[in-house]
Amino acid sequence: MKISALVVDDEQPAREELCYLLSQVDEVEVVGQADNGVAAIGMLEDLEPDVVFLDVQMPGLTGFEVARQAASRPVPPHIVFVTAFDQYALDAFGVNAVDYLLKPVDPGRLEQALGRARRRLELARTGVMSPQAVAQIVEAVAARQVRRSQLVIKVDDRILLVQAEDLIYASLNEDEVTVVASQVTGTSNYRTLDELQAQLDQSVFWRVHRSYLVNINKIKEIVPWFSRNFILRMRDAKSTEIPVSRAQTKRLREYLQL
Repeated sequence: MKISALVVDDEQPAREELCYLLSQVDEVEVVGQADNGVAAIGMLEDLEPDVVFLDVQMPGLTGFEVARQAASRPVPPHIVFVTAFDQYALDAFGVNAVDYLLKPVDPGRLEQALGRARRRLELARTGVMSPQAVAQIVEAVAARQVRRSQLVIKVDDRILLVQAEDLIYASLNEDEVTVVASQVTGTSNYRTLDELQAQLDQSVFWRVHRSYLVNINKIKEIVPWFSRNFILRMRDAKSTEIPVSRAQTKRLREYLQL
């Protein structure tokens, strides 16, 4: 089976090294390279690769944001994250990634990732789920359940662990995500709200606005606003008021049966 691959990384040496390793594998053809997330989205349209090897931290769009947009395509590519930071490993399951590789990439681990990609491609083409595929899904679900239990919050020079259910809301200000929990307020170790939300149960934690992520179980009051929109008053000490975007207002109305 011939596998077409797109390599996305803002660091040229890392990109070229991975392309070289892939060129050593007979059944893999690197059909394109991109140095940022925005360019990657355009190349997905033009090249329709089977697999995307995707860095996480990039200008414009993060790897997770690219992966989520790729997932909405009629035939989404399979994603393999490649990054120098292992803190994102569990998040990769949130976007159904094939695998997660650490830089510098080990050729043996790369071959394992390609093997998993081959199995997924075969499954997609035959429509038959193998026992190995079932086992991988079970493993991924178990990992996702684990990752939802605790969050890291930085408060001054301290690093605290809080239960995810204690998170009231998170807000984005420039490049910093502030997290407000029941007993503590600090900054997240994630750079975007998308990355933080991928760590959480998305049926409970809603992105009600581009700058806010809220725990719907921590809403104290829903205040009607102009143009039939809402403001949420949260259960923190300040009773913080959070706007709801027009798109999320419809979802909130359906959830509350308003």
